Amino acid sequence: MAETVLQKIVNRKHYKFLEEQVTWQEAVKLSTDSLVADGTVEPDYYKQIVDCIEKYGPYMVFDHYVAMPHSTENAVGANRTGIGFMVCKNVIDFGTDEDGEKKEAKLLFTLAAASPEEHMDNIMQLMNIFQNEELLDALMAANTPEDILKAEQDFPCEEDE
Repeated sequence: MAETVLQKIVNRKHYKFLEEQVTWQEAVKLSTDSLVADGTVEPDYYKQIVDCIEKYGPYMVFDHYVAMPHSTENAVGANRTGIGFMVCKNVIDFGTDEDGEKKEAKLLFTLAAASPEEHMDNIMQLMNIFQNEELLDALMAANTPEDILKAEQDFPCEEDE
């Protein structure tokens, strides 16, 4: 069976657990650190993501404290396709959207895309995760990579069963 997105994140060490309170810009940068560490993205890749959010607003923050920061397609500095996952103990305030709705996140799934096919597969799996509130709650409580895998085991997405 193919690796799930969460298994890939753990196996590639693309995760971070953040204790301190930071701005959304700092959170975006920190969420790319694990991707930078193995060369998935270049060190300044996060700047394109920040630019996108500043230009288009916090459109990538969803319900249940989930954000999916990403830049535009064919972004410079994305060497491989991957996801940087970060659990934040404090709420990250991304501001408000065009409807005046407050956008806050505790889980960041930061995308890097070099392969359109693998990227779409990741997004499809993430959408299933985002609809699984029990899994999201368990991920928010995660403090170790083992916790991430246990959360997925305890609250599998329908496709994983």
